[in-house]
This record gives sequence, C-alpha cells and structure tokens, in this order.
Amino acid sequence: MSPPSVGVVIPTRGDRPALLRQAVDAVLLQDYAGELQVVVVADGRSPHDVSGVPRPVRVLPNTRAPGLPGARNTGIAACDTDLIAFCDDDDVWLPGKLAAQVRALDETGGEFASCAIEVEHGGRHIARLAGTSSVGVADLVRSRMVMVHSSTFLFPRGLFWPDESAPAGQNEDWDLALRAARRRPIVHVDRPLVLVRWGGSHYAVRWADRIAGLEWMLARHPELAVDPRGAARVRGQLAFCHAALGRRRAAVRWALRALASRPWEPRAPLALAVAAGLVTAPTVLSALQQRGHGI
Repeated sequence: MSPPSVGVVIPTRGDRPALLRQAVDAVLLQDYAGELQVVVVADGRSPHDVSGVPRPVRVLPNTRAPGLPGARNTGIAACDTDLIAFCDDDDVWLPGKLAAQVRALDETGGEFASCAIEVEHGGRHIARLAGTSSVGVADLVRSRMVMVHSSTFLFPRGLFWPDESAPAGQNEDWDLALRAARRRPIVHVDRPLVLVRWGGSHYAVRWADRIAGLEWMLARHPELAVDPRGAARVRGQLAFCHAALGRRRAAVRWALRALASRPWEPRAPLALAVAAGLVTAPTVLSALQQRGHGI
C-alpha cells in the first residue's frame, strides 16, 4: 500500500522571496515516498508578484477572507490529497519531518500530528520539546505549547479548517490545535523537525491584534479562564500587550487578575515593569526570544 498523499500549504505575502524559496525547497527535499503537492497562497497580492517558487509548485491567490486563516483554507481547498500539512513561509522543515509524522499517525491511529521545533533567533538555535508523545486539551490550556506550531501541523484533508473569524489571524493555530485535541489527543513527534525563525513574523509586535486574538480565544474556549495556570498566562499576556500600548490602567488590571489566578505568574511583573516605563516591551520580548520563549 502506497503512503498517503500530502498537500503542503504555504501562505505568503510575497515580501520575503529568499525565505519562501528555502521553505519550499525544504518541503520538496523531504525523503517521502508518497505523492507531494505544494501550494503557495499569495495573501494580499497577485500570484504574479510572488517570486522564487520552482515548478511544479502552484501559486494561487487567497480567494477567501484576507489573512492567514483564509490563505490556509484556500490552499486546503486546492488540494486533492489524503493529508494536509502547513508550513509558514519563513520556516523550514528539517530532514525526516514528514515521514516521521505520517508514520506516527499510522502507528497510533491519530488524526492530527505535530512535532518539536528548533527556534532560531539572533543567531541562536534552541530546541523546544514537549516531553511527551501525546498532547491533550489540558496541555494546551495550561500552556500554549509553542512546539505545537502551525508549521508542524499534519492532518486528514477536510477534517479541520482554520477559523477565518480569528482577529487578524491571531491564535488561529492555537484554536485549531485545541479543536483537534478535543476529538482525539494530538500525536506529537518529540524531535525538532521544523526550524522556526523568530523575529521576522508579520504578527510579532501588533499588540492590539494580540489583545483581540486573546479575547477571541477566551470567548471561544471558556476553559482557558478556569485552569489557574492557563488563566494566569492569558491574563498576563493581556497585561503585557496593554502595557506595550501604553494603557497603564488596563495593564495593571490584567496583571492583578493574573496574579490572583497564579501568584507567581511571571508575565505580570514584566507587564508592570513595562507599564511603569522601566523597560520597553520590545526589549523584554527580544530577551525572551533569545532563550527560545515568547511572552
């Protein structure tokens, strides 16, 4: 029996052709015996403006809602494969990624796979492992689990679709992972098989969008406000984002709520320091990313 065919969806704005070419080449170089279809989806511009993509890769316009979820769904709809995989245009699949995940799905009967990642920031490389081969809802509520990253996702075509109502595309991947885990635990290959570059994301410092995305998640997944650790983390993130925008009163309010949920929540004092003008939000974020962590 032949391995399942895989459609790989790579959204892009077309403004970083060298990185896009690296992402595409890494997918095409996967040692995988099954059929591979690669679709690059141009979001917000014409496919003719996207350069550096070799044949037989297809380049399509985003025909759905503008933004990352719509671009991903455009790519899913364009594929006729057994499985769908995502890769961001600034990330790189490492050798063996696809074969390891397909094998893990086959061996476990799972529906959705992720893998560990290697974070690259400021010339440093840091492996982020989950320490488990199975990720459930409780895991994703307590922690965002950065290694359950969109560029690691693999699942049957038609079973899952990113939600296009996510504000500015924020947290659509976290939402998708939670929805998948509710059906069946995520099969996780705990080896760093995707290189994730931090610092160049289109969403890195859009604080208002981050706030909207976190509020959207709280409304969609009430359990995030129930688990003390998960609630403290989200509230601490909201505090930090408000502080980054200079909204001191909102930052203090969310920081106090975070500390009420978990007295040792580390994001709360960071948010208060930014709100007080003791340090800037980009400085804190850069220091965390140097260690392979986000806010």
